[in-house]
Amino acid sequence: MTDSARDPIASDDDAGTAAPTGLERRMESRHLTMISLGGVIGTGLFVSSGYTIHQAGPLGAILAYAVGSLLVYCVMVSLGELSVAMPYAGSFHMYAKRFIGPGTAFVIAVLYWLNWAVALASEFTAAGLLMQRWFPGSPTWVWSAVFIAVVFVLNILSVRLYGEAEFWFASIKVFAIVAFIVIGLLAIFGAIPIAGYDSAPLFGNFVADGWFPNGFAPVFSTLLTVVFAFSGTEVVGVAAGETRDPSKAIPKAVHTTVLRLAIFFIGSIAVMAALIPWHKSGVDTSPFVLVFQSIGMPFAGDVMNFVVLTAVLSAANSGLYVCSRMVWSLAKERLIPARFARTNFHGVPVWAVLFSMAGSLLALLSSVVAASTVYLVLVAVSGLATLVVWFSVCVCHIRFRREWRLSGHTVDELGYRAPGFPVLPWLAIAMCIGALVLVALDDTQRTTLYYMIPFTALCYLGYHLLNRHRRPDPGDR
Repeated sequence: MTDSARDPIASDDDAGTAAPTGLERRMESRHLTMISLGGVIGTGLFVSSGYTIHQAGPLGAILAYAVGSLLVYCVMVSLGELSVAMPYAGSFHMYAKRFIGPGTAFVIAVLYWLNWAVALASEFTAAGLLMQRWFPGSPTWVWSAVFIAVVFVLNILSVRLYGEAEFWFASIKVFAIVAFIVIGLLAIFGAIPIAGYDSAPLFGNFVADGWFPNGFAPVFSTLLTVVFAFSGTEVVGVAAGETRDPSKAIPKAVHTTVLRLAIFFIGSIAVMAALIPWHKSGVDTSPFVLVFQSIGMPFAGDVMNFVVLTAVLSAANSGLYVCSRMVWSLAKERLIPARFARTNFHGVPVWAVLFSMAGSLLALLSSVVAASTVYLVLVAVSGLATLVVWFSVCVCHIRFRREWRLSGHTVDELGYRAPGFPVLPWLAIAMCIGALVLVALDDTQRTTLYYMIPFTALCYLGYHLLNRHRRPDPGDR
């Protein structure tokens, strides 16, 4: 085997900064780490985490996030090994084509694109609403339009500018979380006073009403929410094809991202649960705001509004980047017009960015004029895209190792060797299937499957129809 796009043992170690695809390798390790963190840390942690504690109780929420962290770790080490061996832009779409089949790769790309396009639309709406705190009475759509323009410019100019913007957006979120955990620990151990307590609170709230005050069953429904909360970590694989020195940057990003996510999420949940009684935690107000207000922090609401706004812009920034690379990848495969694979002199796929922005704006429009019909279906279909991607990554990792071995190579020759193989990828596959079972059993989530299954079938049909009108690719099988 000689073609690096087909050969599992080949890697892309270009001497220059420009990848042969037309994209540029301009992102560094710090960008990659923050992009992955930025794709995960958002309103789910800053706003909705209190609801998780309210449902599952303190220990139940921590257990759910610990299991979620384990799943993310299993997926990320598999993705890390694949990304170092084959650093393609739109990586898991290309891995699925190589190790599963081109039809499945097309479906994954479409589902993942739709997932981020719908998320992008909701982030623009949220950004406009957040500005109402400081500018009450101003039109929400005006602020949404401003942020749409900002995110578009960040993505259209250069991949390094996108990476730099995401680095600073994510840095603000990380700083806020670290400050929250540190201040919270000081309050827990009595180093600083907190309203409602005459002495150090310590961890009495954890077991005040028993280990699992609502029973153990809510932990399972919470686990489903947690799994979706961690979606976005896989963005590191999408960015692999535009990363300088991926053999060093990707493994570092994989391990630091998973470690920090575990610390940030579990640490934040532990602090919230210790300082706020579980039945009062964050039902109407962000638990971050509640804690900061309890210790007398001035302008706590405004500070957190700013942090959440940066989280929203970070998610939108990542969303447009991922969407455009999925479109670019499909165009390179000649499944959509080749125009969408063209790049400008900065190596940015301009037409792919424009198409993705248009898609997100249509989703935004549907959320206004057809929220209970079209937009509801879009949200339902995109809801399971992350699980599909994670499942495919682990399947590809297992098949990659098999082909690697059959090609006469040893694991010692790998640029990055995922630990725990084959236990971890199989464990991740089992956990993804378990999450799908939870979806089927959950009355509020079950409709997702009703829309997802026929949409997936239509995607396969669409692939075969599109495939009839293009020249055969010798790598397809």
